Amino acid sequence: MKRNKNNKKSVQNYSESILTILKQDRNKTYNHKQIAAKLGVNDSSSRNQIIKNLHKLAGHKEIEEVERGKFKIISSTEYFTGTVDMASRGNGYIISEDFEEDIFIASNNMNKALHGDTVELYIYNRKKNGKQEGEVTQIIKRARSEYVGIVQLNAKFAFVVPDSNKMPIDIFVPLSKTLKAEDGDKVLVALEEWPEKADCPNGKIIKILGKPGEHNTEIHSILAEYGLPIEFPLEVENYANNINTSITEEEVLKRRDMRSTLTFTIDPKDAKDFDDALSFKELANRNYEIGIHIADVSHYLQEGTVLDDEAYERATSVYLVDRVVPMLPEVLSNNACSLRPHEEKYTFSAVFEINNKADIVNQWFGRTVTYSDARFAYEEAQHIIETEGCEIPKDISITNKSYITTTPIKNSIIKLNELAKIMREKRMKDGAISFDKVEVKFNLDETSNPVGVFFKTSKDANKLIEEFMLLANKKVAEFIGKQSPQKTFIYRTHDEPNDIKLQGLQRIVSQFGHQLNFKNRTTTTNSLNTLLKNVKGTKEQNLVDTLTIRCMSKAEYSTKNIGHYGLAFDYYSHFTSPIRRYPDVMVHRLLQHYLDGNKTTDQGVFEEKCKHSSNMESLATKAERDSIKYMQVKYMQDHKEDNFLGVISGVTEWGMYVEIIENKCEGMIRIRDIKGDFYRFDSDEYALIGERTKTKYQLGDQVEVRVKQADLLKKHLDFILS
Repeated sequence: MKRNKNNKKSVQNYSESILTILKQDRNKTYNHKQIAAKLGVNDSSSRNQIIKNLHKLAGHKEIEEVERGKFKIISSTEYFTGTVDMASRGNGYIISEDFEEDIFIASNNMNKALHGDTVELYIYNRKKNGKQEGEVTQIIKRARSEYVGIVQLNAKFAFVVPDSNKMPIDIFVPLSKTLKAEDGDKVLVALEEWPEKADCPNGKIIKILGKPGEHNTEIHSILAEYGLPIEFPLEVENYANNINTSITEEEVLKRRDMRSTLTFTIDPKDAKDFDDALSFKELANRNYEIGIHIADVSHYLQEGTVLDDEAYERATSVYLVDRVVPMLPEVLSNNACSLRPHEEKYTFSAVFEINNKADIVNQWFGRTVTYSDARFAYEEAQHIIETEGCEIPKDISITNKSYITTTPIKNSIIKLNELAKIMREKRMKDGAISFDKVEVKFNLDETSNPVGVFFKTSKDANKLIEEFMLLANKKVAEFIGKQSPQKTFIYRTHDEPNDIKLQGLQRIVSQFGHQLNFKNRTTTTNSLNTLLKNVKGTKEQNLVDTLTIRCMSKAEYSTKNIGHYGLAFDYYSHFTSPIRRYPDVMVHRLLQHYLDGNKTTDQGVFEEKCKHSSNMESLATKAERDSIKYMQVKYMQDHKEDNFLGVISGVTEWGMYVEIIENKCEGMIRIRDIKGDFYRFDSDEYALIGERTKTKYQLGDQVEVRVKQADLLKKHLDFILS
């Protein structure tokens, strides 16, 4: 009886095994004896099953009989390239531009592919659960080779259990390659090889991160998980520290000298690097000369140096809740390139003559030298805008008290705000989308523990700076993009939103009484802006803001300009933040290259650099989100006895997500934890409905919750209804 059961299992597996053998060498033919030998079977029953399966597969057009008894895989358009998106239990999906729907890959057909890998796959002529099914036939490129995890030590070997739920396989580590890590340590492990018959890959521990749960361990783990650096290599620090950062007369003579023009910075009060400043001058014709001055990082960051190589690899600064991991060493980011008050600095500037209607009359781009007369926090500039420099409230910390009552600075900020509002109104009329999503910030104590939560809001002072930075970015991109013949340049592109996601948004917001019109671009942007305006201050605001953002395409860097949908700009680039973004450094270099009268550069080289920059930006964003989630869980650990009012922000077949209104912390209430009835998921209504009571928990509903579990290691909150 037992043998028959095993035979039945073998028969079921023969089709897959035959396909695997034939796909390993697509140009070779096999007969049933060769396949039996490959499978290690020699009994007549197995051989007969192999013959039957060969003819069955040939009948399904998955293989062909090229001559009597000899079979070969059909090499056709059924082979594609895609990216692995790992799901639960080792199963996954392949995402590819070659097909609209993702292709399901069972765990036994992954063939050692891991999440994010670029792979070749074979599509079967069948579907599983309504989805097209396939098999990975070749790993083209590994997405990553390093993982964060917990060490489990045994007497003769060790395993590292990865933190990521996208990595379903443990990593085997010989004791000689553990760096003497202790059992339970959190470590960074590098993959070395994956033997053909092994169930898991071999690796070596390359860094001990610390004990799980400790603050620095978890923050360093977040960085390591995304391959982001923790510190600068010594040779890079040494190189940066030896750069001549003095202002020399020889260099000043090569630049437009704007040191006598009123110039100031407006930044967050806790900012340490100031990479942009504004200058203001009223002209005799009653127009205004407004300069957007950006730190000239490219003056210090010379191509071909270890410093430039490091900056390129990082591509961006990373802003975690409790720290910044800068793109450039401190000697540059906080000193030489920072436009600090009462200091002369080398800058790269976009200078505009603007009239009272905010029309651009003239423009000039080039290298400058500037002097910052004052530094303002946003709160201080906002005070000037709201009160026109009247008495300062006690609750505002003013670092520039003497400047606030100084007429030239007061008048310049007020006028800049007037012009910014006109520019913003023009953008909105042109179809820009107004995202003012609430940003969550934490008050931290001296040991980086979260002791409070507050929301960062954007006021007129913030929007003033935003509009002039947008103006510089737009006009620099136009200046190069409109030249003929066309020149290689780096654009910040943003494609049109996903139609399917927009329809999904419509279904959800209609439950709150909102209607959208997707007839054309104008109606789409108008209705999205109306939606975002109407939900402001409502319980569903953060949910709708988040869902609307998710409908948008991802902004990227590219040499191929398609415009920026969200801003409604035909040309847009990143010019204004070279201290923290490498693409801005490349834009400065290219702009100067063309200002010097040089011909276009190699587009292919810069397109690769754009892809790298976009990828690093994506990793940095994920790390930043993880650090926020970590702090939210840490904060909620100290509030387990408290009740909170929340909004249902997501509903799935296994439970519902709830976002707490007062601190934006999100957790899950599992179906099994909802007492009093058996609840089922209704996908049409985005709701959980009780079978007996018909009680409904729907997207956007308010519920009262408390913490059931706050898992710091998994960065996950479980709630229960209060």
